[in-house]
Amino acid sequence: MRVLLVDDEKELVSTLAERMSFRGIEADWATSAMDALKIAESQKYDLAVLDVKMPKISGLELRKRLKAKYPDMKFIFLTGHGSENDFKVATADIDSMFYLVKPINIDNLIEKINEALNI
Repeated sequence: MRVLLVDDEKELVSTLAERMSFRGIEADWATSAMDALKIAESQKYDLAVLDVKMPKISGLELRKRLKAKYPDMKFIFLTGHGSENDFKVATADIDSMFYLVKPINIDNLIEKINEALNI
């Protein structure tokens, strides 16, 4: 399994990637949507973990761009803003959404990854 982590908080994504590698999950990370799109050009990912609010290109917009190129890719969103209900309302037109509220617990993230990938 290969995961792409995208969040404008470098410490968060680098730490998550390191912790995931300890659990046998290959994870790459980026701190912007543009960097994530470049990385995704050269590597196939099963799943992307995206921050909802990022400068310039949001996680929701990044999901649209990645999904257009990689229709089988699954997504999990991270949010530090709003509630579960706010997120569900904002993403009502997108099926099969998974999300976690920051701060992120690595075990909860792994559980959501496994759920999203039906593992």
